Amino acid sequence: MRAVRYLLAGGALCIGMTAAAQSNTSNNSGTRFRWKDASGASVFSDSLTPDALKAGYDIVNGQGLVIRHVDRQLNADERAAARKVAEQKAAEERAREQRQRDDAQTLNAYPDEASFVAAKTAEVDNFEQAARTTRLNLQGQEKALADLLNRAGDLERSKQPVPPYLNDRIAKQRDTVSGLRATLQRQQAAKDEAKAGMDAQLKHYREIRSAAESAGGR
Repeated sequence: MRAVRYLLAGGALCIGMTAAAQSNTSNNSGTRFRWKDASGASVFSDSLTPDALKAGYDIVNGQGLVIRHVDRQLNADERAAARKVAEQKAAEERAREQRQRDDAQTLNAYPDEASFVAAKTAEVDNFEQAARTTRLNLQGQEKALADLLNRAGDLERSKQPVPPYLNDRIAKQRDTVSGLRATLQRQQAAKDEAKAGMDAQLKHYREIRSAAESAGGR
């Protein structure tokens, strides 16, 4: 009889624990889910369905107030598009931050407009100096090529064969002259670009200098 009483007591305890658990679940499930079906009508449920996940849903409390909204699930194409937009925004933000760092460095390097203009003018002068040096070198190499060609021409006019070594020297000299001409063209283009960009750079410098001064005055 004592064993029976223990078994009955144990059973009653288990039943009580189960009832308590059910009671807690009921209390904790006071929130419900609400979403709109294909016709636009609101649907309420104690559990989520695939339609709710596709449509997006609200979590509402026992008083019908929205606690949180959950957007609908995106399909593969939408996720890819959203990821692309997020990556683009991140890239734009990185570029904006880099511009801010560059502007800060510019202001630190050039405390006033005169120093900025002097530095940019020096850049153009450096390009011009490099082009001038290349131009002088090119003139000397062109003269050397002309001398080699004249030697070969003299041999041909005298009905003598042009030696292979002379042909090799002429080919190498032509390559040298061609390389110097390409270098000079790049240097001149760089100088022209630097000179043309000075006005835009000066305008930008004035803008960031003015913004910095205004921010410092606040």
